[in-house]
Amino acid sequence: MTADHPKPSVTVDVVILTLRGDALQVLLVKRGLMPYKGRWAIPGGFVRIDESLEAAARRELQEETNVSDVYLEQLYTFGDPQRDPRGRVISVAYIALVPAPLAVQAGTDAREARWWSVNNLPLLAFDHTHILQYALTRLRYKIEYSAVGFRLLPDTFTLSELQRAYEIVLNEPLDKRNFRRRIMEAQVIEPTGEHRTGEGRPAKLYRFRDDAVAEVKARRLFP
Repeated sequence: MTADHPKPSVTVDVVILTLRGDALQVLLVKRGLMPYKGRWAIPGGFVRIDESLEAAARRELQEETNVSDVYLEQLYTFGDPQRDPRGRVISVAYIALVPAPLAVQAGTDAREARWWSVNNLPLLAFDHTHILQYALTRLRYKIEYSAVGFRLLPDTFTLSELQRAYEIVLNEPLDKRNFRRRIMEAQVIEPTGEHRTGEGRPAKLYRFRDDAVAEVKARRLFP
């Protein structure tokens, strides 16, 4: 005979990050329902009994922000018993990196959806500040050891644009000569043979190699 244990609910939350201007930005929605009505939150919601976790994440993202067709990677599971005033709720968080701010539109229980700089955030609902900080820590760790930054950049870019992207994510300046030496030694990018013209000398355009997409390297790229 099995014991009758109380069953917790399961939710999914999706941390979507992008680069715009000189800021790393996250997509948030303003809640239209209690609890925390009117407060900003990471897009997400309850998992239905007949769907997978990723399917639930994609559905909630589509319903709350009208965003679809993004690459999702499972981030972490958050299960503090007090994290949700509605009861025992476990949340599985996902992270997505997109190369440019997507057009967003609030729907269902979200009153508004918009991009926020991670350095200028409003007060967030639930434990979403903790979830977002965990996502940023994971991203900064991975970008130092891998080519995960390619998901934040357009198909082609200059070395200066690549360095600036890394500096924004890491929130610290990088030495130009050391950065270029390390990125070339890592063999994660290749020249396209094209140049970007503008003020000054034309700049070479690069792209991430197909076999280097977010594969972890043996040593740290930027100590």
